[in-house]
Amino acid sequence: MNTTEKIKKRNLLYMLVYNVFIPVGMLVLGTALGVALPEKVGLVLAIVSFGLAMAWWAFLGRKIYDGQKSKKIAQLEAEGFVPNHTFNADGCTVIVDQVHGQVALLFRGNPSKVYVRPASALTNVRVDDGRGGAGFLEGSSRVSFLFTVEGINVRVNTFTSNKRWRMDSDYILTGISKADLMVETLVDAGAQAAVR
Repeated sequence: MNTTEKIKKRNLLYMLVYNVFIPVGMLVLGTALGVALPEKVGLVLAIVSFGLAMAWWAFLGRKIYDGQKSKKIAQLEAEGFVPNHTFNADGCTVIVDQVHGQVALLFRGNPSKVYVRPASALTNVRVDDGRGGAGFLEGSSRVSFLFTVEGINVRVNTFTSNKRWRMDSDYILTGISKADLMVETLVDAGAQAAVR
């Protein structure tokens, strides 16, 4: 079940199609049709195409990723992978099989590939609370767990914000708790893989 393909967090062709060609194609097609049709209909069509492109960037593209993710997880289960613990973050999904000591990685920038590795292949597994500042300015805007696999650093956010929160904030403490749980799960799975 372990894939031997080199891990790639991003597929350039997919990223271009997903982030550029589809939404820009919607805008161009809507505008071209809008010019060819009567004035009021064309204006409405141009506005609708703009709205669709914005919706694509905001959430429709993510729905496609979520659908791909569900299919990949079902495919893993059919091959005998036991998803004991799954963590979905903004850019990466980490699925842990503690029974077989394996970890599956699915990246949003490359959703057509799922990478399965022994959990013992993960090194430098740790929590980053993002602590910064001093005194009353001390706080964090991102909490994550990190690991290295095959020389590639993977950061999985458990909390992100556009403002800094105090370290005793419920948001930060919950993010740290989630990151601690994932680190513990990955280390346990790594110990299981080492026994096999």
